[in-house]
Amino acid sequence: MEGDSTNLDAAIESLLNVEKQMRLAGDVAGTRKAVIDIVELCYKAGAWKTLNDQIVLLSKRRGQLKQAITAMVQKAMDYIDLTPDIDTRIELIKTLSSVSAGKIYVEIERARLIKRLAKIKEEQGQIDEAADLMQEVAVETFGSMAKTEKIAFILEQVRLCLDRQDYVRAQILSRKISTRVFDADPSKEKKKPKEGDNIVQDAPADIPSLLELKRIYYELMIRYYSHNNDYLEICRCYKAIYDIPAIKEDPTKWIPILRKICWYLVLAPHDPMQSSLLNATLEDKNLSEIPNFRLLLKQLVTMEVIQWTNLWEFFKEEYEKEENLLGGALGAKASEDLKLRIIEHNILVVSKYYARVTLKRLADLLCLTLQEAEKHLSDMVNSKALIAKIDRPMGVVSFQTSQDSNGTLNSWATNLERLLDLVEKSCHEIHKETMIHKAVLKV
Repeated sequence: MEGDSTNLDAAIESLLNVEKQMRLAGDVAGTRKAVIDIVELCYKAGAWKTLNDQIVLLSKRRGQLKQAITAMVQKAMDYIDLTPDIDTRIELIKTLSSVSAGKIYVEIERARLIKRLAKIKEEQGQIDEAADLMQEVAVETFGSMAKTEKIAFILEQVRLCLDRQDYVRAQILSRKISTRVFDADPSKEKKKPKEGDNIVQDAPADIPSLLELKRIYYELMIRYYSHNNDYLEICRCYKAIYDIPAIKEDPTKWIPILRKICWYLVLAPHDPMQSSLLNATLEDKNLSEIPNFRLLLKQLVTMEVIQWTNLWEFFKEEYEKEENLLGGALGAKASEDLKLRIIEHNILVVSKYYARVTLKRLADLLCLTLQEAEKHLSDMVNSKALIAKIDRPMGVVSFQTSQDSNGTLNSWATNLERLLDLVEKSCHEIHKETMIHKAVLKV
């Protein structure tokens, strides 16, 4: 064994001399070959510590050529999977990572190394360390990295932040990805780079396709929006997944997603975006495959009071059938929110049909106690979902909007304008008739 290490040291020494001569002569190919030979020699001898030492030594040699460092890092990366144990693997990754730090010509290799190291840390249960490691790398600034590899890297950063429940950083990182990138047509992209352009490297084989990345992105965003029950955004994420061609072609995939779109549409508070999504979903022909949900959405767009108990009896089975959607902690919360949305819908319906109504009648229509009816009505007025006033001594709710003096004057001015327009038109018509008759009389 002693002899082997002596032979190895001697062989490395002679190659280092060759490398020095080539480097000083400015021979790129020769220097690159000498560096690769040293790395290969250490690997074949199984001397992993010597390999790490030589990588550091070669990278620090005076006037070392960029091409030589790039070749050395790429060659040593091939040996990562061939290391005898996990500690040796981590040591090699860390060495290569420190050598490539701050060098723009090996930035892609460094990003891949960090990703490998983070994966190992995650497998060891060190989520925080893995997330911190990944956040060091800003791949969005890498000009020569393939688009899909960049997106996959950022998605990995977002996933680790969600795993450690760092929702603020997850949102910041997710904004580095523009959703427009998923709708780009890959066949229309320019194939040949212009002179002076950075040559973009091809993505490694294990990087998913753009449409697969789109699905992963929206699934991560669903996780993000679920932590604060942002139902409308969750619904929009499912809608984006639903529009992926691979999912649209397979009923076993799109039916569960369409069910989720319907549930979250119903759970989302009433606003213009929710309303337009609701109507767009109702026009979807695929909805006929799940008629119960068509019925549910139809009830929400019909201006009629919905009986909560009847609705819940009818949909309770469908609700419980949902796996992964309304399970766990969200289950109880979602059923409460569903009831709240039905009450809000009913209040909006009542406000459309009545100008004034007694609080008792309102409570009867909503199947609530007086206190509950007043509370829900007040909440809706607070959130500016509707305009109403409660006369508590009289027990009357008024849905009329009282205009201020400016509004009244404006409506008067508008009416006067319309009246004057009509007078002017009438005068014009009379003048026209007179001219015609005068002409006839003259003849």
